Amino acid sequence: MALLTGATMLITLPIAALLMSTAVPPTKTEPVKDVVHGIEIIDDYRWLEKLEKDSPEVTAWTTAQNDATRATLEALPCRDQLAKTITPWMTLGAVGAPRMTDAGYFYSERAGTQNQGVVKFRSTLAAQPRTLLDVNALDTKGLTSLDWWTPNEQGTLVAFGTSQQGSEMSVLQVLDVGTGKWLDDKIEGKVSFSGWMPEGKSFFYSGLRDSKDAYSRETRFHVLATDAALDKIVVKQTNPSEIPGAGPSIDGKWLIGSLSRGWQANDLWIAPLQLWFETGELKKTMIAEGLDGRFEPVDVMGNTLYVNTSFATPKGSLIAINIHHTERENWKTILPERKDMVLEGVALAKGMFVTTWSKDVCSQFERMTLDGKILGAIALPGLGTASISTDHKRTEAFVSYTSYDAPRTIYSTDLLDPKLTVWAKTEIPGDLSGYTVEQRRAKSKDGTEVPMFIVRKKDMKLDGNNPALLYGYGGFNVSLTPMFNPTIVPWLEAGGVYVVANLRGGGEYGEDWHRAGMQGNKQNVFDDFYACAEWLVANKYTTSTRLAIEGGSNGGLLTGVATTQRPELFAAAIIAVPLLDMVRFQDFLIARYWTPEYGSSEDAAQFQTLYAYSPYHNIKKDQRYPAMLVTAGENDSRVHPLHARKFVARMQAMSSNKVAQDPIMLWIDREAGHGQGKPLALRIRDEVDQWSFVMSQTGACR
Repeated sequence: MALLTGATMLITLPIAALLMSTAVPPTKTEPVKDVVHGIEIIDDYRWLEKLEKDSPEVTAWTTAQNDATRATLEALPCRDQLAKTITPWMTLGAVGAPRMTDAGYFYSERAGTQNQGVVKFRSTLAAQPRTLLDVNALDTKGLTSLDWWTPNEQGTLVAFGTSQQGSEMSVLQVLDVGTGKWLDDKIEGKVSFSGWMPEGKSFFYSGLRDSKDAYSRETRFHVLATDAALDKIVVKQTNPSEIPGAGPSIDGKWLIGSLSRGWQANDLWIAPLQLWFETGELKKTMIAEGLDGRFEPVDVMGNTLYVNTSFATPKGSLIAINIHHTERENWKTILPERKDMVLEGVALAKGMFVTTWSKDVCSQFERMTLDGKILGAIALPGLGTASISTDHKRTEAFVSYTSYDAPRTIYSTDLLDPKLTVWAKTEIPGDLSGYTVEQRRAKSKDGTEVPMFIVRKKDMKLDGNNPALLYGYGGFNVSLTPMFNPTIVPWLEAGGVYVVANLRGGGEYGEDWHRAGMQGNKQNVFDDFYACAEWLVANKYTTSTRLAIEGGSNGGLLTGVATTQRPELFAAAIIAVPLLDMVRFQDFLIARYWTPEYGSSEDAAQFQTLYAYSPYHNIKKDQRYPAMLVTAGENDSRVHPLHARKFVARMQAMSSNKVAQDPIMLWIDREAGHGQGKPLALRIRDEVDQWSFVMSQTGACR
């Protein structure tokens, strides 16, 4: 393909002239003065904090920005060829691992050209599949998404949630598998599912009491064919940064509840359900309260509650708790912490657990009895990311496996003799054998070694002149594990290097790794990112003038900080659905959920940390910054688009960037939210936008 040249010229003169013609007019300023913990802050763009539906002025400003960005992106020299090349890779089919029920197997599948995935059913693995849920038939534009779905144990009913235009405001409904009809039950309010009762005709769920109040979450109990307005409430949210939840044990005898305090800790309790049903009394027994660790219940078996915990074991351990003697001195460790692995999950199967471990950011499985006897590993195809679908009544299981050079494959197996047999495989329109995946480590500012995955052509010459894209996240205990990303293939074909950094703040090496990148330690995340970039340059994978960076959400904060702290290190940045005003972030949408991770400017000490790295507040006058493509969704229910708007307005006003060479561009998607549930055409458009921007700015297209 004709996307890459050896030229160092980043943009041709005809395109430069066009870019100049699509420059936006200066943004007006309306200074607002705040004094925060004794520091005076002038905010010139407070007026851009309104949503478009509340302000014609913001609408007009956004339209001008979008028009300029669209004209610029559409004119990029490699765009048309890239669109032709990337489309076959984005229209791959996808199949999920089956979920097992008494009636048969439920699984998700998306044909290559479908906007959204559908739910299918087979009575046996050899039976013909039957389509149960297809939201594509409801919305030809593809803006209705299927957010989640869960069959009951009998396999006779499926509860599911749908939402519109990326809002994630899920509406719960129920499908009768036998008739294919939707029941009359309908529950609104950003609903998530907590679990069916064993009889399969009632369930627990979580939803907002008031859809306009993000901090009004309740867990309720619903019986089919009854009025949802009368559903009994189990627990209510009382603190914006703490999230309550509860669901039934497999046998339906116990309600297991939690109260999250960020991504590092939660309380855990258990209560007998029969008493609550008969009297309304929720007789909680606290398992863990105020303890500094995560407590993730596996389930109750007999009189024993099994819990995967990070308490006193930052890499994870499995404990057994007698529900009639829950004192800490009676807790029994079934599976102790391992120093070289992280316990990521525990799945219950018939007579055994399957544990998922991460070693050096790659998955491993192990089988064990309920009392902790190790039964052996499940061999995986390579170093990658795997998950497993099990059922407490069966030893049958399904394994999903993927890596950077391995498209997702679903395997069936029997846990008594766990040989993997291909059940479904993603077919691809090309050959990946010419690429290699490496894991390298960079030394961060404080000496910490930071791993990264590097994907490139095997025969690439490491001469310091290759275009490269560095991706990162670094927060909320999220691990960036190896996964196949079909959109990078055209980049690799064009001679690009694709790098994913495993930064502190993530969960790759356990809770200590997470905490080393949260709140007052957040600067470690950014320093880790710079260390990876500098390693790539020092080891001649690329050079700063050909190095782009990308991140979304918390990763958008990362790339926003990177552009303002180290502008000389990068040529271009994609800053997607980002948090950028870290002084005011907690005041919008659901952001108070994130104060345990970031802190809040309402606290004097935490303000000092946030203000020091807040991208919006650290833009310098007359500084040349990397070219930027900043994106947001007008319907985002998580991160308010104000962050992107204000940042771009201030960056355009203060930077010395030239529109023709290193533009600062904004794209507000008016039909999207945080990124979930987009139809295929919009996903392709977004990928073409981003990759053509990166290729243009790194000298990779003509």
